[in-house]
Amino acid sequence: MSSTLDVARLVEGLREHTAALARAVTGQPPATRVPTCPDWPLRTLVGHVGQEHRWAAEIVRGGEQLPAPDPQLADPGTPDAWAGWLHKGAEQLIHAIGEVGGDAEIRTFLGPRSAAFVLRRMVSDTCVHHYDAAGASFAIAEDLAADVISETLDLLATPGLEAVRPGLAELPGAGERIGFRPAEGAGWLVTRAPGAVRWERGPVEADVVVSGPVAQLMLVLTRRIPPEDAQVTGERALLDHWLARTAL
Repeated sequence: MSSTLDVARLVEGLREHTAALARAVTGQPPATRVPTCPDWPLRTLVGHVGQEHRWAAEIVRGGEQLPAPDPQLADPGTPDAWAGWLHKGAEQLIHAIGEVGGDAEIRTFLGPRSAAFVLRRMVSDTCVHHYDAAGASFAIAEDLAADVISETLDLLATPGLEAVRPGLAELPGAGERIGFRPAEGAGWLVTRAPGAVRWERGPVEADVVVSGPVAQLMLVLTRRIPPEDAQVTGERALLDHWLARTAL
């Protein structure tokens, strides 16, 4: 499915959450452990975000998929340079999108996709990593949080992704349904169909339902907060099975 957000809003979101991430890491010791990325110190998180923005910019400019860079090899410089490192990486991607246009076809590991697809992936990842750095002070607009949920589900439902994320091969089932229900508006209904995962927006009637504000649902879906931080009704084991196998 395509984003409900246009390229201009995605660009705005990338700038907003890159800047917020930069503010969250300013003045923090590089070796600070990131609780939601337990194998990474803060320096690696910062390096990864700036590195992946630059990597995505190269993909957009060249139209071809490139090997994913190793976050451990990213060099964001000294802490006083982190904000500049993050800003420059985001602007490189935004400039690349502006050069080729959001509709330009890019060859990705999922097959042909648009440049806007690459931008949307980076926005989602940046929003999630902003939470990793900010924790309880994290804030996100509802439209962006909703698009992160939809983008994440788009990825999880993509045929062939299990080749690079083997755990996803266990997501299809016998029609079990998992729902994410916001306080207002349409929810997200995931169906573990045989051989595939499907999802749709609309009313949520499911075997297990997670209810709460959109930002909270986003953080549960992306495994950043435990389901107990929201409201869960129904077959909790079904939700646990899903979350244990959906790391991106």
